[in-house]
Amino acid sequence: MADSDTPDHLPGRLPDAVHRSVKPGTALLRLEMTDAREGILDGAWWPRSRDIGVELPSLISALTEHLGPVTRVGLDGSAWDDLPTRVMVDGRVVHIDSFPVGDDTVLITRGDRDHFSLMLVPPDTTLDAARAAMARAVRADNVAEAKQILIDTGSERPPAPA
Repeated sequence: MADSDTPDHLPGRLPDAVHRSVKPGTALLRLEMTDAREGILDGAWWPRSRDIGVELPSLISALTEHLGPVTRVGLDGSAWDDLPTRVMVDGRVVHIDSFPVGDDTVLITRGDRDHFSLMLVPPDTTLDAARAAMARAVRADNVAEAKQILIDTGSERPPAPA
């Protein structure tokens, strides 16, 4: 989608079907939102590595363009290399909350109470599996949790050898 094809940004609302490269060769972000926000997930993120210092600023910058300032990001600290407690992105401090609930979801907070949930596609996922998972995650009628989508599309990381 070319930038000129992107719907006008409305405060408090994600544009429909935004699909863009966050940073060439770094990550892929896909968002879809209806006014009702009935789906379980608000989007999907496919980072290219587990280096949070490289991946997170690009995600936050892209989300800020469509959502407004991001104040917090919640994710599973065990899934990332050297997770800090905050990062500076575009001159703003963004707090990072770590929780041990699995690495299949990233929670984004804008303001005090406005939360967005993104499915996290593992960096080593194949292109076809990632595309399928991301397309399913952004469907407005999606009722599957991130983990199930990743399993169904073959995007889930295989279990570690015993």
